[in-house]
Amino acid sequence: MDLRLPWPGRGTGPASGPGRTRGRPRRLAAAAAGVVLLAGAGTWTAVASDEGPAVHRTDGTLDADGARIDTSYFTAGDPGHKRPAVLIGHGFGGSKNDVREQAEKLAQEGYAVLTWSARGFGRSTGKIGLNDPRGEVADVSKMIDWLAKRPEVRLDGDGDPRVGVTGSSYGGAVSLLAAGHDERVDAIAPQITYWNLADALFPGGVFKKLWAGTFINAGGGCDRFEKRLCDMYERVAVAGKPDDAARKLLTERSPAAVGDRIKVPTLLAQGQTDSLFPLGQGDAIAHAIRANHAPVKVDWIAGGHDGGDRERGRVEQRVTSWFDRYLKDDEGADTGPAFRVTRTGGMDSTDGAAKQRGASSDRYPGLESDPRAVPLGGREQTFDNPAGANPPAISGLPGLGAGNLSQMSSLGVGVSLDVPGQYAKFDSEPLREDLRITGAPTARVHVKSSSEDAVLFAKVYDVGPGGKQRVLPSQLVAPIRVEGARAGKDVTLRLPAVDHEARKGHRLRLVLASTDLGYASPAEPAEYTVSLKGDLEAPTAAGVRTAAAPMPAWVWWLPVAGAVLTLALLVTGRRRTTAPAPDPDLAEVPLQITDLSKRYAKSSDRYAVRDVSFRVEKGQVLGLLGPNGAGKTTTLRMLMGLIRPDAGEIRVFGQAIRPGAPVLSRVGAFVEGAGFLPHLSGRENLELYWKATGRPAEDAHLDEALEIAGLGTALARAVRTYSQGMRQRLAIAQAMLGLPDLLILDEPTNGLDPPQIREMREVMIRYARGGRTVIVSSHLLAEVEQSCTHLVVMDRGRLVQAGPVTEIVGSGDTLLVGLAQDVSDPLVEKVAALPGVASAVRADDGLLVRLDGTEAGAAARLLPELVRLEVPVESMGPHRRLEDAFLTLIGGGAA
Repeated sequence: MDLRLPWPGRGTGPASGPGRTRGRPRRLAAAAAGVVLLAGAGTWTAVASDEGPAVHRTDGTLDADGARIDTSYFTAGDPGHKRPAVLIGHGFGGSKNDVREQAEKLAQEGYAVLTWSARGFGRSTGKIGLNDPRGEVADVSKMIDWLAKRPEVRLDGDGDPRVGVTGSSYGGAVSLLAAGHDERVDAIAPQITYWNLADALFPGGVFKKLWAGTFINAGGGCDRFEKRLCDMYERVAVAGKPDDAARKLLTERSPAAVGDRIKVPTLLAQGQTDSLFPLGQGDAIAHAIRANHAPVKVDWIAGGHDGGDRERGRVEQRVTSWFDRYLKDDEGADTGPAFRVTRTGGMDSTDGAAKQRGASSDRYPGLESDPRAVPLGGREQTFDNPAGANPPAISGLPGLGAGNLSQMSSLGVGVSLDVPGQYAKFDSEPLREDLRITGAPTARVHVKSSSEDAVLFAKVYDVGPGGKQRVLPSQLVAPIRVEGARAGKDVTLRLPAVDHEARKGHRLRLVLASTDLGYASPAEPAEYTVSLKGDLEAPTAAGVRTAAAPMPAWVWWLPVAGAVLTLALLVTGRRRTTAPAPDPDLAEVPLQITDLSKRYAKSSDRYAVRDVSFRVEKGQVLGLLGPNGAGKTTTLRMLMGLIRPDAGEIRVFGQAIRPGAPVLSRVGAFVEGAGFLPHLSGRENLELYWKATGRPAEDAHLDEALEIAGLGTALARAVRTYSQGMRQRLAIAQAMLGLPDLLILDEPTNGLDPPQIREMREVMIRYARGGRTVIVSSHLLAEVEQSCTHLVVMDRGRLVQAGPVTEIVGSGDTLLVGLAQDVSDPLVEKVAALPGVASAVRADDGLLVRLDGTEAGAAARLLPELVRLEVPVESMGPHRRLEDAFLTLIGGGAA
């Protein structure tokens, strides 16, 4: 059915406007008391770059039942002109500043625009309520009250401004909620948002732990939320699965709770690259509002919360046209087709950008239209849910970044990893013709479990000829909790909604995995058995026209392997082992190694490292020295948790090191070079690496690490254009992401020329200057002497000496005699002839006097002898090069 429903032209009378019942009581009581203040804290005027009218901005605050909401109000043009108003909400974790540019553009288009920072964000106070109707949603109504009093805002009645609401994600949800709670809202344009937050965070009854944790971190921690929400999160996170009370709490704060009251024209832009709020959330919005007989149009954009191109310019232009039609009553405004989907067809060879074209239809097809049966084959299969749900499979990287990374995401190319023995797979025959899937495929399977419940993660791969190339469209997976699975149960799987073309000759592969990185799985080990009960039903949305050009073949073999390797390391890093209790006395000590030993083999008597002990303090740059085979790299590998010691202990900030130990998050490491994707820029490589860790983007401190590394404008260039020195510095920057308290560098100057080595030295010194600690292993003794404050010297697996550089270097038989003034050659010769002195030569800082070592106490007797000879002594102390000290300590062996 065509969703472009006719709507009467809008007038200014009290009976006009969609979704209004003018006889209903208005929630305008106490408006004057509710809006205590939206006074201008300051007015700012800007002239747009296209020479449009000047935009005037007034900043102010709203007193909202104890919370103070920071706002900005934008207008342009004739102040006497009556105009509609628009409210723009921001995304979760952001502030009103994020939407300023859109606000200025709408102001120039003839709207009065009000932006605000939601409770707990920006400069607004109050607890975060996740769009609580009594909190964030009530704040919107109070802002509408204020707009109704502005002389330049067009009114539909007393206290009733002509107003629309738009925003993305968190702001998109509040636009829907505002329309459901306040009859004065006339049109909305939500983007990449949710219908039911409980379904979004607990899909299929499974806890979406990675995104839930991101919510908490983006909000500034659990204590920044309303107590009910914080308690709920902690309860679910500990249990690993949602309960009825958690679902009820989130549903009450979701647009779904007032779905039958959202009766205004709605333009919905939903993201294809979005594991947080996937297309199914937008589908629920569209169907609910359409059931209320309001105009709805749907736009599937290329990007979403996991990256991709959000098509900001195009979407904002469409939002403006939407408001022109339903707020300005411009019946000639082009609001676009009822349904539009962006399709990617290759990459632009000039800039690497994904080529995009729109396909459209005069009706919204939903997620199950025009299904095509794709037979699958495969026997009954049994696989494991591992203890602790580790290692997890990986379907995608929630929150994938911008730039070329997002372009790859929009191409459907990403990283995925299924762990052998932890999944079942069922393949189709090679497709006889191209198949465009538009919607949510379904499949029916039989599930049996050794446990009462089973948790499965369903996904459909597009597998290229030969089976070696595969793509998981939009990196999406559908979780499902199967209750009562011990006795066996038939289950209908609704797979993720996508828009994806599988080419002729490719196969479709249904995979059911027992784990996934982004979700919580049962910690108890279990055995699952799955068999097919029918075909894969793939929706095709036959009425959607204008397909994109085919994806170029080279996309299939892009070097995703590097990212997959990173994710494999992530899997290893997430394993947890039982460790000794923390030592509170060492809580502030970056590193304490005690009696560390490692054999070459368990049955061998030969040691790579034996009985090594040393301690490193904050602010030190410690050089780890030793000849080849001394045990340096083995020690570093044990320190990083990559291998286990046979004896002894390593503690970092009091925590014992084991593979996957949580304290390793405070350690950054660069060992034997780093692999980068050559077609991506330096910044994009670092963003991809950080996403693979699963930690919040703000914790990366990317800009600070880059400033220390000193990479400059080269960050925007593809890594394939980098010199060896630039690659080394990029690798150091990667190790510094998150600004770890302990940074480990193994031969960081390999392959660098002298200027690059000097730059690397400065990088290490700058990093430690902030109170952090650096351990560097290097064979360049002169560089170690200039950059390190402390040394650990190893030989044949044992510790030879440890201490400050000055002590180790200064413990030899050469003394530096500082002079107040220059001395004559005859006087230098007299010094050289003194008893116990082997030689005396001029140096830049005075005289270098080498003792012959034949007479005890020669150093103590030297000073009186120099005074007797009237040498103008200003200072005297031991002096030798680190190379001399090193060779002495290891008996002259080569480094």
